[in-house]
Amino acid sequence: MRIARLGDPGAETPAAIADDITYDLSPVTADIDGSFLAGGGIPRIRTALAEGRLRPLPDAERLRVGPPVAKPGAVLCIGQNYAAHAAESGDAPPKLPVLFFKHPNTVVGPYDDVRLPPGAEKVDWEVELAVVIGKTARYLTSPADALDHVAGYTISNDVSERAYQIEQSGGQWSKGKGCETFNPLGPYLVPADEVADVQALRLWSTVNGEPRQDSNTDDMIFSVAHVIWHLSQYLVLDPGDIINTGTPQGVALSGRFPYLVEGDSMRIGIDGFGWQQQTLVN
Repeated sequence: MRIARLGDPGAETPAAIADDITYDLSPVTADIDGSFLAGGGIPRIRTALAEGRLRPLPDAERLRVGPPVAKPGAVLCIGQNYAAHAAESGDAPPKLPVLFFKHPNTVVGPYDDVRLPPGAEKVDWEVELAVVIGKTARYLTSPADALDHVAGYTISNDVSERAYQIEQSGGQWSKGKGCETFNPLGPYLVPADEVADVQALRLWSTVNGEPRQDSNTDDMIFSVAHVIWHLSQYLVLDPGDIINTGTPQGVALSGRFPYLVEGDSMRIGIDGFGWQQQTLVN
């Protein structure tokens, strides 16, 4: 089963895809958000499917695909969490998870355009595994408890403007991460219990059809479970919050590829999770 939100921005219809049929989830919930996920939303969807209470969503294939989670309260991001990416950035692997934030309004649909901010010259792509929190996590006792607090996983493009991030940062990265449309998300929310091993997922990206990133979550310095546990020692993770868990090697910051310009097309994906694609516009 996959969970999606389909329709115009701000008016998406919640949907579930099962056996290649897209079902309207309106009888179950008005939207896919933190309160729905925290209230046993995913089991409720499965029950409704099993009982035959859902109907196919008309013209689903023609509808825009929105981000699979509505109005996240926070978008938390982990920097330099892949060993090879830390190396290509010229930095030693971090000893503790590096945390920065993106504004929640950076989150857009997986096929929506990405807007270049005025004067931007160093815009970069970053394919990432995104974690969607399903149960409040505070002061967890160990990483072994962490994955029980996950509703599901999806794909995130942590678009970055490197001059804003590094040269104009003032010591913190969020200026280069928080521009409008800088966090395409989706296309689907994959329930956590349908992911056999979150540390064995292939991630990849292309720009204008040319390969860029190709790695695996087994290259993470800090595992997904460790990241959730670590963050819970410093802040409370709420249902619906998103954690971008870091990007592998193969970005423009490495110096091996040019930065993005107007008209470029990014495609990123995670095997088993689908893919997303955006065009850069002014």
